[in-house]
Amino acid sequence: MRLVIQTLDSRDAGFDAALERLLARDDTRDAEVERAVAGIVSDVAARGDRALIEHTNRLDRRAVETAAQLEIDRAALAAALEAVADRERAALERAARRIRSFHERQKESSWSYAEDDGSRYGQIVTPVERVGVYVPGGKAVYPSSVLMNAIPARVAGVSEIVMVAPAPRGRLAPVVLAAAALAGVDRAFTIGGAQAVAALAWGTETVPAVDKIVGPGNRYVAAAKRRVFGRVGIDAIAGPSEVVVICDAGADPEWVALDLFAQAEHDEAARAVLIAVDGATAARVAAAMRRLLPRMERRDVIARALADHGALIVAADFEEAARISNRIAPEHLELQVADAEPLLSKVRHAGAVFAGYYSAEALGDYCAGPNHVLPTSGAARFSSPLGVYDFQKRTSLIACSAAGARALADVAATLADAEGLTAHARAARRRGG
Repeated sequence: MRLVIQTLDSRDAGFDAALERLLARDDTRDAEVERAVAGIVSDVAARGDRALIEHTNRLDRRAVETAAQLEIDRAALAAALEAVADRERAALERAARRIRSFHERQKESSWSYAEDDGSRYGQIVTPVERVGVYVPGGKAVYPSSVLMNAIPARVAGVSEIVMVAPAPRGRLAPVVLAAAALAGVDRAFTIGGAQAVAALAWGTETVPAVDKIVGPGNRYVAAAKRRVFGRVGIDAIAGPSEVVVICDAGADPEWVALDLFAQAEHDEAARAVLIAVDGATAARVAAAMRRLLPRMERRDVIARALADHGALIVAADFEEAARISNRIAPEHLELQVADAEPLLSKVRHAGAVFAGYYSAEALGDYCAGPNHVLPTSGAARFSSPLGVYDFQKRTSLIACSAAGARALADVAATLADAEGLTAHARAARRRGG
């Protein structure tokens, strides 16, 4: 297996154009996906269970006859947790404890304050009532995604968590079911793709409609979430997984190589980028990648991802390395440097930052505690990791006293008149006495 990955130097005249090409999306493919998804979503919305069964049988190569066959009851989830190997169960339980501990610190509470005239203003925080959790499958198994999505929802106080996960040929890894039991999933269905998203958004005779859909997925899932947004809430439109690693000469080249591989092994569309401040460091990492690639179980996937979406970038200094990373706004950013603090202060856009030689991105994927559902495709410029706040709603509270209403009436009426909204002005003035 031969390593093919482009090398870029920020001092070259064509660097900016080369970086833009690296970050470009395939809009043609996206248009094809959107058309296919539009048909599936509208079909499930119109025909419910029957359409859900037909698309599931066709896309997941199954022979389901009734929608009831798509649901996994809670007894089966509990049985899967009991049956999982002791080592796996212990790992799941420890990861769950750490994820819960981190997210409990995010929970918001209602608040209010009183003014001297007796008026009260504030914010009422309440949980989303019913949430759909999408767990990806097909090319890999993701019990960690169950924990990362369901535990924050449960911490927030969500009343009902509905999990959907594709089961190609009817097979779903027992460890995913075990994670669902541990995380407190209420209902689980072996459905995936656009048809699962549509079922959660509209509801069918069997699958309940939810208020919000969270969780990563492939292009079809992302397109379906985009299409149903507004009918339900969504967390984000997830793109392919990505990592940027900034490293200095002291970083272990094999550690860096493995961290790049860890991201590239997700799928062929994953992006793994190294930024080094000298060519010798980049060369050492490249040599380690060539040496280690043949030993990787998912080497074919890694090689394709690196060839199509990977890069080794040589920057002039760490200031420029930070600027390049901020331009990419990666899902994951590793600072594989001896002293991460000065560089950390220059980070403006990243879903999660892993600071220092020992902070492998893989630890964050599973058990460090912070959520691994992160903004991708540059969305870290304006969005944040999944958290408890995604499962809580904020309602404004306005409780005016008679004196408070009199104090505000003229201000409100004057502004309403300026906008030409005379009923607003009259309603305010009536309270003014």
